[in-house]
Amino acid sequence: MITERIKTMLEACEAGQPTFPPTVLFNENWLLRIVIDWFASHSGDRYPLSLRPGARWFSEAWLPSAFLSRYRGDKLAESRTHADGVLGHFVIGDPGTAGLSLEPDARQFTVIEGKLYNRLSPGVRNAPSYDQAARTVACVAEVLRRVGRDPASVDDLAYLILAPQARIDDGVFAWETSGESIHRKVRRRVEEYAGERDAWFTDWFEPTLRRIELRCLSWEDIIEVVAFHDTESGQFIDSFYGKCLRYNRPQALASFPGRRCRSNRPAAAERSRDK
Repeated sequence: MITERIKTMLEACEAGQPTFPPTVLFNENWLLRIVIDWFASHSGDRYPLSLRPGARWFSEAWLPSAFLSRYRGDKLAESRTHADGVLGHFVIGDPGTAGLSLEPDARQFTVIEGKLYNRLSPGVRNAPSYDQAARTVACVAEVLRRVGRDPASVDDLAYLILAPQARIDDGVFAWETSGESIHRKVRRRVEEYAGERDAWFTDWFEPTLRRIELRCLSWEDIIEVVAFHDTESGQFIDSFYGKCLRYNRPQALASFPGRRCRSNRPAAAERSRDK
């Protein structure tokens, strides 16, 4: 009964008669869930969002940090990081906290960040320069450390940012997601601990950074891949994406084009096989 009422309210929102702000439904988090759900149910061509055999996906997982509080009032501490989406071989603990633990023999671990118009978050309260990309890659290293999983033994280890093509073309995420930038910011974070985190940095973070794939993917290209294999789903996701752009558009970006799905070109499938 409750889920039916929720469904009715969501349908009213889609029909243009919402009882709450449309952005509750039309946002990057739901767009990402819809996209990952499609890839989870369509195996075959290897693509960065494809799941390996036995893998799963989860939205809003909590990733552990190497910089959690050591004692009450720790001025260097940070909290766990929320990941928009994760793919791979892992378990989720208490559903109330969504804490993630990697399986000891995991072959895939991909963390995904979904964006529309926003940039990556700039930092945490106790480390203003420790931005979202650096923090996420550091958390991936900590996830691996906690189960003793060598980064080199994970076939698919990635941090992906999904965003509009125009934002990627503008270089909005280029510096933050470069290996040089991430290495510099995590090293600065470690130095604040006066040697206490040096071994973690050398033994876990640096091997993870060398192994992990750092990549931006556009929503438009993803929609083309979906549409090539499944026209109906491609059209549905494209329509949902258009509403996300519309309802989340900042006033300052009123002229932002938001390139849409162009066609069901075979080239899209060829790209999916090459990635």
